[in-house]
Amino acid sequence: MSTESKTPSDRPKLSSLLIGRPLETRTLAHQVVSKKVGLAVFASDGISSTAYATEEILVILAMTGSAAYFGLSIPIAIAISILLVIVTISYRQTIYAYPNGGGAYIVARDNLGEMPALVAGAALLTDYILTVAVSISSGVAQIVSAFPDLEPYRVALAVTIIGFVTLINLRGVKESGTIFAIPTFVFLGVMAITLGVALYRYFTGTLNVVTGVEMATEAAAPLTLFLILRAFSSGSAALTGIEAISNGITAFKEPKTRNAAFTLTVMSTILVSIFMGITVVAHFIRAIPSHQETIISQIGRTVFGEGSALYLLVIAGTALILLMAANTSYAGFPRLAALQAADGFLPRQLTYRGGRLVFSWGIMTLAVSASILVIIMRASTTALIPLYAIGVFLSFTLSQAGMVVLFRKLGRLQPGEELQGLETPIPHDPHWRTHMIISAIGTALTFIVMIIFAVTKFTSGAWFVLILIPVLVFFFSRIHRHYKDVAEALSLENARFSMKTDRVITVLLVDGVHMGTLQMVNFAKSLGSPWRAIHVGVNPEKSKLTQEKWDEYIGDENLFIIQSPYRHLMAPIREYVVSVLRENPDAIVHIVMGHLAMDSVLTQALHQNSSLILNLGLTGLERVVVTIVPLQIRHDEEGSEMNLNIMTGDDLRKARHAREESEKRDAEAKRAAKKPPPGKKASGI
Repeated sequence: MSTESKTPSDRPKLSSLLIGRPLETRTLAHQVVSKKVGLAVFASDGISSTAYATEEILVILAMTGSAAYFGLSIPIAIAISILLVIVTISYRQTIYAYPNGGGAYIVARDNLGEMPALVAGAALLTDYILTVAVSISSGVAQIVSAFPDLEPYRVALAVTIIGFVTLINLRGVKESGTIFAIPTFVFLGVMAITLGVALYRYFTGTLNVVTGVEMATEAAAPLTLFLILRAFSSGSAALTGIEAISNGITAFKEPKTRNAAFTLTVMSTILVSIFMGITVVAHFIRAIPSHQETIISQIGRTVFGEGSALYLLVIAGTALILLMAANTSYAGFPRLAALQAADGFLPRQLTYRGGRLVFSWGIMTLAVSASILVIIMRASTTALIPLYAIGVFLSFTLSQAGMVVLFRKLGRLQPGEELQGLETPIPHDPHWRTHMIISAIGTALTFIVMIIFAVTKFTSGAWFVLILIPVLVFFFSRIHRHYKDVAEALSLENARFSMKTDRVITVLLVDGVHMGTLQMVNFAKSLGSPWRAIHVGVNPEKSKLTQEKWDEYIGDENLFIIQSPYRHLMAPIREYVVSVLRENPDAIVHIVMGHLAMDSVLTQALHQNSSLILNLGLTGLERVVVTIVPLQIRHDEEGSEMNLNIMTGDDLRKARHAREESEKRDAEAKRAAKKPPPGKKASGI
């Protein structure tokens, strides 16, 4: 039996229990997914949108105050399906042209320029956040339809689910894909059965119509072209999620482009089939848009009977796919944010991969943003939809416009020649005219839909997105300018400043006298430069005690107490450092501060951690260098006691006495070295 004890680092950490043990960088190439798992990861958003796209069409048609016009939902759905097919073909071309992913952002950057690329990036990032908010809110709506008593907890339920999905995605693309594949395929199976049974019962004359539902409309409005266009734009939410696969091509197994293109085709085929099926069956059963019950719930209740096992399975499957549809954004948002951050348009932290080789900063940013949106909008799908699709269709338009420009460039090449893009060479395409025409048609259609959406939904909240995207582009530009300025300042070729000095003045920031103080003093003495210690006197009694303990245990007359009657800490320290810099224009001021380092995040949070604040407070001062001396405080191996490594008063006295004896011996040795050897007289005597 081994008696070897575990060190703290050997024990399983909370993060490991929640998201799994860290993965080595070399395993990144293996964190890819198959076509089947890729369908669950990237297509859940597009497939799930069929659960509310038909309902959004009917909600707008219900404004007429009559169900007589609900039949228009079928031709509207057909028009949307045709648009979906065109966009799918265009994005297949994007996948083959840009195999490293990035979608609309990369296409626009390569063919349209920096500003259109930033607009596409802002639109997509906004869309991903809205996708999480809309899909989770819609999933919660399905649950509330079946269990109305949960209505007061709608927002809390939505935020909790966002937290759960976030946690799963922090475990990695491979694991999250495997987990979320289950609800995706459950929904597909359930909807296939439901629509199949509904059509069978319709053609055999046994399909009933919806009863007991009150139509969600407040005032009657005439049926106009404007209203039809508004219904079309609302139903176009079915196209959301198509771009996700082109953004995440690198997540697929080899051959990446072929697998991604195949998955996109399968996704679009499923999407059109289910969307048209739900729209047709909803017309057959005379489904009515309602605040109390969703269209899917009405279909399930009418086909299988209220409260039946199959009805509950329909609700469960729909709620699951809607809740898990947010996973598409968790796959796309962090990758797109990392691309933009690598180009210097977003904070560089977004390029860092966490322990599970996922872009953890991007995942957390998405989760927090979506949660805030859900809370503000009270988890209402109808309130969120007007904000939703403008960004989608703006990115569609820019992506396809970029592809039109690309195919025109390819048309100028000779067979066998290549066009060098920003990332990869693109070979001559003999069918460039056909592909350019397809992309041009897609550009025109998606642009028209975007305008329709902006106009028809402007007063319902679309104005917010129309303002938000330019604001985001402005911030992207400012971030990019900052990184360029920093790069120029750090460039060795353009060096304008050099710090030439032989003088270093060390200043210790002392809060009290303890083992950490002794460590700082020993560190300062080891540097061999002049040093002094300062203590900010925010508490007279503590200042007096600090001086007494300094005299008793340290002994050097290098402690200066700066009185602070208003209990400010940072301002007196900064003023003192500035005065030292002013008095010594040729010196570097070396600030040394202590830091209590605990062995866990929770225990660390119990302390002031003022070293971080002090460090930030000293930024901007030239000729100032900051060193943090940590005092490690850990639990013992059994975890029952803390190994503080703090000396008692007697220990400190002994340490001081030993140090003084050592200094005395050093002085005697120096004096002895200066004495002449025996039998020789010293010169000058």
